[in-house]
Amino acid sequence: MLIVAVNGSPRKDGNTAYLLKAALDEAGAMGAQTAYIQASEVIKEAKIPFCAHCSTPCKGVCYEGTALAEALDLLREADGVILGSPVYFATVSAQLKAFWDKTRRLRKDFALLNVVGGAVVTGGSRFGGQETTVRALHDMMMTQGMTIVGDGHLSGDAGHQGACAQQPARDDSEVDKRMRLLVRRVVEVARATAELRRAARTAAKG
Repeated sequence: MLIVAVNGSPRKDGNTAYLLKAALDEAGAMGAQTAYIQASEVIKEAKIPFCAHCSTPCKGVCYEGTALAEALDLLREADGVILGSPVYFATVSAQLKAFWDKTRRLRKDFALLNVVGGAVVTGGSRFGGQETTVRALHDMMMTQGMTIVGDGHLSGDAGHQGACAQQPARDDSEVDKRMRLLVRRVVEVARATAELRRAARTAAKG
């Protein structure tokens, strides 16, 4: 089982990165393989860093042979994906949006259908747009046909939309709890739905 975290923050060592790396540690402790994608780094290697809708269906020509292509291939193998973003004007960062727009080809191939998704968000204040940003992350994942889970788990409570932090995330004890509950849910639901992904990927290959 592979759990992939995607950091949508332009800061490679910021609050979002801190939470996502802790999330992968939790997934690893549950026996999952893990991988980490820094969206701002891989997106800049594309010939055009934002999607220009140059072909329908998408042929992926703008990122062939780049780190972005490798990142998207990694997502093709994922059983679970945790998307993370800081709050930028009540929604996701431009870097994450540009990266996710490049997943058009994955959508054509049903590559993320039934992959389990969770959201991690950081904001400058306790009520700084975290929930609207989580909603944007959920919408992005739902457009790929992913199965969205929140931070609810039998070891905690029924949960909410995802793990939402107030910066600095290292000092937010509540978000550490929510993040771990979210990861447990992602891993357990991914295990339970493995056959759905196998069927979808087999059918897409024809």
